[in-house]
Amino acid sequence: MEIMIEKAAPKDADALLQYLKQIGAETDNLTFGAEGLPITAEAEAAYLRQIENSHDEIMLVAKENGKIVGSASLSRLPRRMKHRGEFGVSVLKEFWNKGIGSRLLLEIIHFAKEHSFEVIDLQVRSDNLSAIHLYERFGFRKIGMHPAFYKIGSEEVSFDYMCLRIP
Repeated sequence: MEIMIEKAAPKDADALLQYLKQIGAETDNLTFGAEGLPITAEAEAAYLRQIENSHDEIMLVAKENGKIVGSASLSRLPRRMKHRGEFGVSVLKEFWNKGIGSRLLLEIIHFAKEHSFEVIDLQVRSDNLSAIHLYERFGFRKIGMHPAFYKIGSEEVSFDYMCLRIP
């Protein structure tokens, strides 16, 4: 298995949206389900063009034989919060526990250091112990919890807030 990590490009827009539908159907750890995100491939391509050379945002994809199997993003927050960035990562279920999330996170941290981010924030489902363990291995620490971050049907799902200070 050879996994390539690269910046997402406008040509990846349609495949990325299909990936998000698949990952949304595979897990309840995300804020969306099998419907994916409500945007068009054209809108996604425009967004990817906008961030191609940004110092404030990045989106990475992990590919096996050209197929997207993971993604990660970091977006700088605005105004008085511009020292911080919000992070998200996902990996197709069949590729869990193969080091892809770690590789994506390493690349995000590298980007954050190069572009003067001071803090990376994330939200993670409180019962997603594998993801929490990954984040803790990289130095993230829990700073709070939202007891009803989202609902799946009638089930309220708690999320932890975590952050990493960039040295």
